[in-house]
Amino acid sequence: MSEHITIFVLGILLLPLGIMNIKGNISSIHWYNRTRITEETRPKYGKLMGIGTLVVAGGLILSAVLNMLVKMNVVVVISGAITLITVIVGVLIMLYAQFKYNKGIF
Repeated sequence: MSEHITIFVLGILLLPLGIMNIKGNISSIHWYNRTRITEETRPKYGKLMGIGTLVVAGGLILSAVLNMLVKMNVVVVISGAITLITVIVGVLIMLYAQFKYNKGIF
């Protein structure tokens, strides 16, 4: 049960970061990952990074809630799949933003 609460809290903590990034405040992103972001591309970059963060946060929250509410092996597998898929999709969105607006990861 405590691992589900931890995952839920992590998802909740990621929500404000995603919202902040979507609004254009990218100060929470490591300085090196925003070295080539111009003022013109900052809102688009922030929006994509925020969407990626929200996808990850939503997946974590959803899987934790499912595991806390339903104690079945099938739900554990489904919530694990939800977590895996949302983390992959969220990271891919963030990588896309990095390559498009920062011209690469490094």
